[in-house]
Amino acid sequence: MPVADFPLGPLQTNSYLIHNEVQAVAVDVGGDPAPMIAYLAGHNLRLAAICITHRHFDHIYGVAELADAAGTPVYTPSGDDCLMASESAQGGIWGFPPVPPFKTLPMPMGKTLFGGVECEVLHTPGHTPGGVSLYFPAEKIVFTGDALFYRSIGRTDFPGGDHATLLRSIAEKLFTLPEDTIAWPGHGPATTIGDERRHNPFCADFTA
Repeated sequence: MPVADFPLGPLQTNSYLIHNEVQAVAVDVGGDPAPMIAYLAGHNLRLAAICITHRHFDHIYGVAELADAAGTPVYTPSGDDCLMASESAQGGIWGFPPVPPFKTLPMPMGKTLFGGVECEVLHTPGHTPGGVSLYFPAEKIVFTGDALFYRSIGRTDFPGGDHATLLRSIAEKLFTLPEDTIAWPGHGPATTIGDERRHNPFCADFTA
């Protein structure tokens, strides 16, 4: 299944569409979703779901507009509900604009289907209390949000962050995936699980 990457919003958040011939799933929407909407129309795709890896403002700026345009349900991790009243979720921090409100459904955990597309929702807290990664086993693809980046990991100095918890999430949930799994992060280039197991300097103590 193709993955289309759209760096959107003030922090160039990677916003994704994974799709087959007829329908797509969006992962995070970090800004004006016009390029995603154009892609859906150009490929004659129905948007089956919008999935949010965590509730930080830079991953949800465009959710309301995309959901309204496509008439699509939005799934967010319930573990991040505690952040809903915070600036890190609502925006308005560091001079950035507020996040437009949107309706949401609880993210299902474990094995599930989004519009017929098989996904395993992995609880990967640490960057936020309820952060998740979205693993598509048939495609050997995982969307890691801000848990794991190319040669780096998510920051843990926002409300609800915890460094030790994040390292455990990476070691126990992400690094147990097949080594050739492509990891699409919330910012920066894609990588593979095997490459990060061997070379990510932040995770050396967990992979020795």
